[in-house]
Amino acid sequence: MNTIDANVKNDVFAKFVGIELIEVQKGKAVTSLKINENHMNGINIAHGAAVFALADYAFAAASNSHGITAVALNVSISYIKAVQCGTVLTATATEISANSKIANYMINITDEQGNTIAVFQGLAYRKKP
Repeated sequence: MNTIDANVKNDVFAKFVGIELIEVQKGKAVTSLKINENHMNGINIAHGAAVFALADYAFAAASNSHGITAVALNVSISYIKAVQCGTVLTATATEISANSKIANYMINITDEQGNTIAVFQGLAYRKKP
């Protein structure tokens, strides 16, 4: 089993939440989530944790795409726009920099119209193979 299969494709939490892995290339990944009633918070917008989980899964896929196990050292997210039920979100992770131990990723979360919903930055530690 390769690193992507072991570390990313078998992510039980992502499956439970409803996140789909759309694409993985070296240093890049795309995930998608259709917001439904289970993702809503008390003020009837998508819970920040749902948006975060979508971005985090894209980060995990991109950071593990080189075949080396990677784990998060630090992440941050800025929420730009509220999300309504029925919206399909896409998170696109792009590698900004990487060396043998540390890699930096930017993840943009957008809706179907291309509106920015949130921006997420992740710093990953690459474990020795």
